[in-house]
Amino acid sequence: MLVSVVVPMLNEEGNLRELYRRLAAVFEKLACDRRLIFVDDGSTDGSSKVIRELAQGDPTVIGLRLSRNFGHESASTAGLDVAAEAGSDAAILMDADLQDPPEVIHELIARWKEGYGIVYAVRRQRRGETAVKRACAWAFYRLLNCLSDVKIPMDTGDFRLVDAKVLEAVRLCRERDRFVRGLVAWTGFDSIAVPYDRPARFAGKTNYRFWKLLFLSLDAAVGFSITPLRFASALGFIIMALSMAMALVIVIQKLLVGIQVQGYALLTSGLFFLGGVQMLLLGILGEYIGRIYRQTQGRPLYLVSEKITQKMQDAHESEINEESRVGSRR
Repeated sequence: MLVSVVVPMLNEEGNLRELYRRLAAVFEKLACDRRLIFVDDGSTDGSSKVIRELAQGDPTVIGLRLSRNFGHESASTAGLDVAAEAGSDAAILMDADLQDPPEVIHELIARWKEGYGIVYAVRRQRRGETAVKRACAWAFYRLLNCLSDVKIPMDTGDFRLVDAKVLEAVRLCRERDRFVRGLVAWTGFDSIAVPYDRPARFAGKTNYRFWKLLFLSLDAAVGFSITPLRFASALGFIIMALSMAMALVIVIQKLLVGIQVQGYALLTSGLFFLGGVQMLLLGILGEYIGRIYRQTQGRPLYLVSEKITQKMQDAHESEINEESRVGSRR
């Protein structure tokens, strides 16, 4: 039985050694083979150097260096692709900041052995986060489930285990504007929740700022539903109905009651209002068209500049040593 752990990251040098230590301790107690797949999504710190050190001392460690920052969702996809190619019976997706405690893996695997294809970790507590961020996260999932055609579990992150059949199903989905936890839910396989308390970050600062979270929310809403388009149609119908009702009232006042209708301020405000609504509706339509445009370009989701394994590093060092010997003979 092979279980792969996929860890996408960006500038997590301070967390990697502790994360590896705790992952190794967890798998020592599990009767299964492992692959620890670290995906460096264009880090500018020493993350890749730490991955090399880990891979040099442990043949189960695999590192992927992407050619640039492709985003968390694409980095997650790259790691899941490697896990599938390695023939994993299950893959666990988690963050590198240790807010996803490796010790919860025991329970994820236990539930998976009961026959569930998806085991997702649900946050009971979110330590180290501001009240504003917790409130935004709470609102995000509830609003998303109102808009989305796919029901996504509440208060969950990427921390989850997926079975091999789920892994293959997710690999079939190659859309560019990705929301991995939504894709996992979309597969529809049997799932179960494992509650846990989310600690504060071990080291460093989060890379998920407000705007990143906002755009992720937009990808999730647009990627799994056409509700925004239906909302645009409904809004247009409501405004048309209100305009007709107002026109009828003005006609009645003018012809039957004899009231002199001025209404310049109302007319001006109405024009600005309708202009704003039109821009909003064009923006919603543009989001869908933009996604169609990017998808039809057919570009890859990510590019790997280097794959780091113990064997590859040993071969590279052998080549360097051979070149040194040849140079010394000359």
